[in-house]
Amino acid sequence: MAQSYGIEGYLFSGAVILFIILLILEKKYPYMPIPKEALKASFKTNTGAFLLNNVVMSVLSLSSLVLVASNYSHYGLLGDMNDGALKWILSFVLFDFAVYAWHYLGHKYEWIWRFHKIHHSDKSYHVTTGLRFHVLDQAIEVLVKCICVVAFGVPASIVVICELVRMFFVLFHHGNFTFPGEKWVSYLIITPYLHRAHHSTLREEHDSNYGIVLSIWDQIFRTRQELVPATIGLDLIEAENLVQLFSLAFLTERKMAKFLHLVPRKKDKL
Repeated sequence: MAQSYGIEGYLFSGAVILFIILLILEKKYPYMPIPKEALKASFKTNTGAFLLNNVVMSVLSLSSLVLVASNYSHYGLLGDMNDGALKWILSFVLFDFAVYAWHYLGHKYEWIWRFHKIHHSDKSYHVTTGLRFHVLDQAIEVLVKCICVVAFGVPASIVVICELVRMFFVLFHHGNFTFPGEKWVSYLIITPYLHRAHHSTLREEHDSNYGIVLSIWDQIFRTRQELVPATIGLDLIEAENLVQLFSLAFLTERKMAKFLHLVPRKKDKL
């Protein structure tokens, strides 16, 4: 376990360095202007959520995945395969597909969406949006990943790499910047060009582009959309501090809409 905690330390340091680089890119080459006050408020809430979640999840996150992989991965699909490049590639692809599928389910089922919507509640789109998650959303995802590690037979060393790459992409594709040829690159990996649509206010637009690293899953399952969202965030969801951010998971949009009398009542039967 001590070794896995050391790995988490390295990953955290790498994430901090990447975070700083992306902040610089956003400042020098912004894709869309964000009002200073809105950016400041979002930055404060998102980084606060990250620091809180990191403390709460430190025991459950990568340490749990490494522990499960070290003891049970040999039972899985690739458990009997010799360690090598092919096993590493297959493990990464299967793990990436599992995260895509879980992300898709998070938009389709209310009990998962109530936690995942916290990530979509940011009214602006920038690198710190990639830090904005509900702690229970992350906890459930860790359990799902542990199941996948056993089912696929993913070795502990590959789990570390998968989590490192996933962490990189979560920060990268939330960046408020663009680059030459981004649209073409998006046919291979998820870029800000694709993921920005995933944060559209409109449900029919943000129910798309579920990939985290590889974009092929959205192409195969026809969940890819190429568009520039008119607005970012969720209409009925506001969160200006950590207490609101945590609490919003327990108030669904339907309940909020009924409270605001936005959902018409059924006509009484004659």
